[in-house]
Amino acid sequence: MYDAVYPWVKGGAEKRIYEVGKCLSERGDEVHLFGVKWWEGDGIIEQDGMVLHGVCNTRELYVNGRRSISEALIYSLMLLPHLFKSRFDVIDVSVFPYFSCLSVKCVSIIRRTPAVFTWHEVWDEYWNEYMGPVGYLGKLVERLISKLSSNVVAVSGMTKRDLGLLGVNAQMIHIVPNGVHLGEISAIVPSDDICDVLFVGRLIKEKNVNVLLEAVELVRQEILDIKCIIIGNGPEKEQLIELARTNKLIESNVRFFEFQEYKEVIARMKASKILVLPSSREGFGMVVVEAFACGVPVLTVDEVHNAAAELVDETCGFVVELDAGAIAGALQTLLMDETLRLRLAGGAKEKAQGYDWENIIGDLRDMYEGLM
Repeated sequence: MYDAVYPWVKGGAEKRIYEVGKCLSERGDEVHLFGVKWWEGDGIIEQDGMVLHGVCNTRELYVNGRRSISEALIYSLMLLPHLFKSRFDVIDVSVFPYFSCLSVKCVSIIRRTPAVFTWHEVWDEYWNEYMGPVGYLGKLVERLISKLSSNVVAVSGMTKRDLGLLGVNAQMIHIVPNGVHLGEISAIVPSDDICDVLFVGRLIKEKNVNVLLEAVELVRQEILDIKCIIIGNGPEKEQLIELARTNKLIESNVRFFEFQEYKEVIARMKASKILVLPSSREGFGMVVVEAFACGVPVLTVDEVHNAAAELVDETCGFVVELDAGAIAGALQTLLMDETLRLRLAGGAKEKAQGYDWENIIGDLRDMYEGLM
């Protein structure tokens, strides 16, 4: 269960759900995905071995830069009658945006169907920053949801620790990370459009792409022809383009692209020297593992709620302070020291071996079977 459905909505959580469903269906399981109807035509369609259910019509996910509460409520309410039409062995719901967890819990109790709650991240105090004075309501809902299920999946060690701070018993929490298909990625040919720096992700405030642009401007003082590509959509996009234009970076040093098909993103990633993820909030950081699989070193930031920083060490990239100067310094080091960059590229490829979906999906499926 998740309102945003890949590939119509692109993001780490969406990609994870799509890959989990695809892997399970390839193993002979029957997989149903219940989300918002982002596609044209029938409300129920088959795609990549899964049955997709559009429980309500498309609505804006973001309003004024924040996740829409009304969209989450409508999706959750419309979800109930769809779930009651069929019986399932296990229901797995992505916790955010929370209200759908209440619908799943209701069905789980009445139908006696085990429910798994998958947590991508825990917000807790961040709710105050995100919503201001009414942030306590978000915290309250999050804490309520944390009490609803004894079958909990966390996508990272950071998320597991944060759940523990909410009072969730650590023994109830299974860490099942995000993954990639190493074979699929290895078969993709690199793009001819070579760049120095790549960012891929949703263009929202927490991603701090503005800091990356400031860092590129600093690096340009030493490397005049530095090339940076930013791939993504989101409420911050126009402001970021304007910032790049103001600093005279647009086109000559920085180019923006809409979200692209997965293979095209991977092709561009393979043609990049460094992936930068300056995000202050990441429940996992799927794009980091994708970069590893492409043999691309990663530069990310040391922020309390950035789980991507746990993926990166001195063998495969840099973790620096969230500061334009610190990011610029690391970029300049990597771009000017090819020997170092190639060594980190090799470490990244080695690191990727632990995130192949073929291995990860077995652990998740074992958990499901244990609940049946």
